[in-house]
Amino acid sequence: MSDTTRRKLLAATGAGVATGTVGLTMGPAQAGEARRSASSARESVVAYVHDHRSSEVRLMVGEREIVVHDRDLATRILNAAGGR
Repeated sequence: MSDTTRRKLLAATGAGVATGTVGLTMGPAQAGEARRSASSARESVVAYVHDHRSSEVRLMVGEREIVVHDRDLATRILNAAGGR
């Protein structure tokens, strides 16, 4: 997989993660459905899980870095990424 493709995948996944995080914080409108809030990210987002045993997820949003401690979110990102 080329670096460009990986970047696009991470950016797309990160945007979904940011949306999911907002849904978890605000409470989903319906079970399993996250809704974006008015303050959700409007630029590319990359999610980074350094240690698979940790609950720490780092979100790179434009020039900012946001650290979220959410074991369920970290697990869902790792499961979505798959393994080889």
